Amino acid sequence: MTKLQHDHDRPNVPNVVIPKGITPFFFTSARGRLIRLDNLTDALLQRHNYPYAISKLGGEALVLVAGLASALKFEGSFSLQIKGEGAVSLLVVDCTDKGELRFYARFDEEKLAALSKEATALQLFEKGLFVLTVDQKNDKDTYQGMVELTGNTLSEMAVEYFKTSEQLPCWIRLSCEQTEDGWQAAGLILEKIANDPSIVIKSNDEIESAEEDWNTLTILAETLTSTELLDIQLPHEQLLYRLFNSTSVSIGSPKPLSYGCRCSRSRLKNILKTFSQDDLHSMSENGNITMTCEFCRYDFIFPRTEIIQ
Repeated sequence: MTKLQHDHDRPNVPNVVIPKGITPFFFTSARGRLIRLDNLTDALLQRHNYPYAISKLGGEALVLVAGLASALKFEGSFSLQIKGEGAVSLLVVDCTDKGELRFYARFDEEKLAALSKEATALQLFEKGLFVLTVDQKNDKDTYQGMVELTGNTLSEMAVEYFKTSEQLPCWIRLSCEQTEDGWQAAGLILEKIANDPSIVIKSNDEIESAEEDWNTLTILAETLTSTELLDIQLPHEQLLYRLFNSTSVSIGSPKPLSYGCRCSRSRLKNILKTFSQDDLHSMSENGNITMTCEFCRYDFIFPRTEIIQ
């Protein structure tokens, strides 16, 4: 339910923190992350109360962005934007360097109603652009990569992005389901580590060995089921051991994930002050102007007299 904000600068969003949201792990020539949003999934998805297909897509996207952001060294936000031409015209997910997640989607209800409840990502978007952006603090350079949507699922779209934009082999599995205990979302990401240019590979045998190691890891990862991924009673370390016990896997320190929206009353007020008097008048209803944050669904109420040019 939407709450009205009159006096507080920041909305009172759910205080949900998952201390072990992401578990990184490493091999000789690859690295990976196991991501589980736990009850953070339900807190984020229920905020919007989107139709099933949109919520499922949103949960998978949240897992993807959390996993990708955790592998980067940056201060600011890492975001995914998918601009579609189908039932879903826009999906936006972002994650800060501290693991704070938020998202929203725009969709056409009539087009969505014509699709199956289990519609794939491609069926929802039809076609469009897959965009990843790193927006850093303190006016540092912004990095952005963009490719056309390719693939049937969100996992396949992300793999194709890295293949096309980064020339980096990766393996991704994402899962999001509505359970008796609420929504759950989880994922596993594997990335082949690029060759260090300072190291000279002396023989084709070494190249073939690295390829064999990568193929072995992806074959093992393919045995992972959605049930295992979403089973929060199954410890991260135990799951990773099940998958990769035949390899030399090392597990790193877990990283937290949390609910995070950076909207504020003061920021929205400054935006309102850029509008003309006529625009403000048309936005006003019963002497108030309401601005809703698309990420956290909070309504900020501004008395018209408060916004004086």
